[in-house]
Amino acid sequence: MKKLLSRLLVGATALIAVSAAQAGAIDDAVKRGTLRVGMDPTYMPFEMTNKRGEIIGFEVDILKAMAKSMGVKLEMVSTAYDGIIPALMTDKFDFIGSGMTLTQERNLRLNFSEPFIVVGQTLLIRKELAGEIKSYKDLNNEKYRLTSKLGTTGEMVAKKLIGKAKYHGYDNEQEGVMDVVNGKADAFVYDSPYNVVAVEKAGAGKLVFLEEPFTYEPLAFGLKKGDYDSINYINNFLHQIKHDGTYDRIHDKWFKSKAWLKEME
Repeated sequence: MKKLLSRLLVGATALIAVSAAQAGAIDDAVKRGTLRVGMDPTYMPFEMTNKRGEIIGFEVDILKAMAKSMGVKLEMVSTAYDGIIPALMTDKFDFIGSGMTLTQERNLRLNFSEPFIVVGQTLLIRKELAGEIKSYKDLNNEKYRLTSKLGTTGEMVAKKLIGKAKYHGYDNEQEGVMDVVNGKADAFVYDSPYNVVAVEKAGAGKLVFLEEPFTYEPLAFGLKKGDYDSINYINNFLHQIKHDGTYDRIHDKWFKSKAWLKEME
């Protein structure tokens, strides 16, 4: 009888340990009452800081809807993009929601949800180069200077596909764009939704937007490896909002209207 009780106790302890190991970011957020999401709020119109110091944007609104579906509050944890994966690994927040492209390299370190949007890299070039540069291939020459944001696929693509050109990256997008505006760089390499806004907001009359994307980049939420329960929840949430009108409403607010630009001035 003692041996039987001992086995039962060991089995129960093991079951508790397995259950604890399976508890993921979403379960933790529900217990805590707060969903903590890491982001670098400089990526228009996905996540950015308005003139009142509030973080707003397309991805922010999706996360607000997600937190509401969970019955918890949303806490956005501002984190430099080049340190955002290490911050996730040290439990600074529950998952990454910062316009992150699902790449195979990152997928070796993270699990990803299904994409919530697909974008691609585009170019902002100096107006003087409009007749000379027609695509990214024309920039692949050591006489040209490129810029982008450090740690992003803009940097990766610039070095991989336009590697002959000189490259200098910045910690935020605005500095990279202004380098081109001020003639210190020839082209800014970045995601199409950001460049659509940047050419109007910062580069009117000084920049030319080559709008045809030359990469395929699905953006998704990044989680710790093995957190399949959380991925299941997030994917089902994304399916729901894409079919009940919520996603379209949020998308149109940020991509079909420019009213939000007044909040940034």
